[in-house]
Amino acid sequence: MAQSQGWVKRYIKAFCKGFFVAVPVAVTFLDRVACVARVEGASMQPSLNPGGSQSSDVVLLNHWKVRNFEVHRGDIVSLVSPKNPEQKIIKRVIALEGDIVRTIGHKNRYVKVPRGHIWVEGDHHGHSFDSNSFGPVSLGLLHAHATHILWPPGRWQKLESVLPPERLPVQREEE
Repeated sequence: MAQSQGWVKRYIKAFCKGFFVAVPVAVTFLDRVACVARVEGASMQPSLNPGGSQSSDVVLLNHWKVRNFEVHRGDIVSLVSPKNPEQKIIKRVIALEGDIVRTIGHKNRYVKVPRGHIWVEGDHHGHSFDSNSFGPVSLGLLHAHATHILWPPGRWQKLESVLPPERLPVQREEE
C-alpha cells in the first residue's frame, strides 16, 4: 500500500511540474506567436467562408508577422474593430501609409492614408464593415496576419497576399 501511495505522489508531483511549465509556455505561444480563429460572416467572401453561413473557415493567425507592424498590400489581417474594441475583424490590406486610395462609399472619393495607418476592406464589397465605413485604421489595432486556412480540411491552403487589380492605390508612397 505504501509503495502505491509513493507512486501516486511522484506522479502528481511530476504532473504539477509539467503543468506549471506547459501552461505559461502555451499562453505565451498563443499570445505572441500564433493562434487559430473561426471566421464568421460574408465580408471576406470568396476568399474566406465561400459557402456562406453553412460553413465557417478556421484560419491560422500569425502574431509574430505583425509585431513590427510590417504588413503589405493584399495581406489578410486580423485587427481590433475601431468601432467596437471587444470585437476582432478580419480584412484585406488595400493601402499603406502615404497611399491615395479610391474609396467605395466613403464620404470622400479619395483618401490619403495617414502615417501609421492602413486602409482595409473586405473582399465582398457591400457586405463589409471596413475602412469605407470607418476610415483608415491605426497600425496599433493590428492583431495578426492570417496565413492559412486550417478548416474545413477540403480548403486547407496558404492564404495569398493578392490585391485585386481594381483596388490598387491611385498613388503609392515610395517603398
